[in-house]
Amino acid sequence: MCDTMVALPPATAGGVVLFAKNSDRERDEAQFLDLVPAARHAEGAGLRCTYIDIPQAARTHAVLLSRPYWLWGAEMGANEHGVVIGNEAVFATLPPGRTPALIGMDLVRLGLERAATAAEAVAVITGLLEAHGQGGNCGHRHEHFYDNSFLIADATDAFVLETVGRMWAVERCPPVRAISNALSIGRGRISQAGGGLVEHARAQGWCRDAADLDFAESYIDLERDAQSRGRLRCARATTLLKRRDGRLTAADMMATLRDHGAEADGTADWHPDRSTTRAICMHAGAGLRRGQSVGSLVAELHPDRPGIYWVTGTSAPCLSIFKPVLFQSGLPPHGPQPTGAADDASLWWRHERLHRRAVLGDHAAALRAIGGERDAMETRFAARVAGLGPAPGEEAARLVGECWAEAAAAEARWAADLPVAPPEATSQAFRESWELHRGLAPAAE
Repeated sequence: MCDTMVALPPATAGGVVLFAKNSDRERDEAQFLDLVPAARHAEGAGLRCTYIDIPQAARTHAVLLSRPYWLWGAEMGANEHGVVIGNEAVFATLPPGRTPALIGMDLVRLGLERAATAAEAVAVITGLLEAHGQGGNCGHRHEHFYDNSFLIADATDAFVLETVGRMWAVERCPPVRAISNALSIGRGRISQAGGGLVEHARAQGWCRDAADLDFAESYIDLERDAQSRGRLRCARATTLLKRRDGRLTAADMMATLRDHGAEADGTADWHPDRSTTRAICMHAGAGLRRGQSVGSLVAELHPDRPGIYWVTGTSAPCLSIFKPVLFQSGLPPHGPQPTGAADDASLWWRHERLHRRAVLGDHAAALRAIGGERDAMETRFAARVAGLGPAPGEEAARLVGECWAEAAAAEARWAADLPVAPPEATSQAFRESWELHRGLAPAAE
């Protein structure tokens, strides 16, 4: 389960387009950051995606990706032209494809590698969807099949693209738009449609044409939405962003990705063990809540200069530091690509020591201990990056590297200082749910 959101002028401060996403996946499903350079490819070359081979493009753009370690594709990312994309699992009354084809994460990466604008990315993804279809297992430990929605933006425009099989619909975004794990394009909001969508809907008696189709109402699986709470989380993100309408900044997007829901508002001792729902900042627990936020991205897309990308590279944005990445600086060294097993050399697993100690202990106390320093550090990072201007690559790389080193030192200190919780700090069912995911022992020193 994921949450993705965008804010465009006039909702934002300074004429910037803001994009944000939490990637929610299984709790040992480490995610890593990958900066893939631009490349030219031989005529007739093929490309192996997660499950199938497709023709390679003649040229691919440089891309920054946040990838589940075992997949070719990405949950979210950006390219050198300032295009950003994130995807969501969505569920329709028509069953998702189980035959291996392209999966949503493949389409995110392909759109970034092959498009120089958001509108072009829409065309790339829909063309590939119609040509190759979507399908195949997307789960790490548990089989998981679903269709996809996408939020696609650049420095001037943004689109929601929602799919059911090879059918698709597009909405041009208003100044504030969020998507979650539910179809959301309503009547009168479809700007493009294809893959036989209108023909299928008309045959069911649901519409006369695209303008008459309520895509979400016609195709949404209400039973799955009751489990994922996708529409509720989408509404929560929209409400939070609209509170700052006209003044939204990257810091507001980070704060929204850290939101634990209305049940945590005004509560000093909220804990994921006692949470009754799925929130934007999601922590895994007992029962059906297997997934959690395992990686986060915020993008600042400026019309007159290169984009600024803020990444955690770690789970639990509430306990993580957003660090800057600039295409002109490259991605700082942050350890090897992780796997599903604990490895202190990798950024993701190092942070898991902090995360699991907090989530299996006094989570609220951990947030109080680190929250002020975390926010102040991100404010300093933002000021440093803003002061770069059109900096040469070497200066940008030095500054970005310093930010990452400062963040790593802080997180190491936090992890060392958090006390190991006694067993009674959380319920037996909560502890047992984590014991099934022993990539890292919760109290490891």
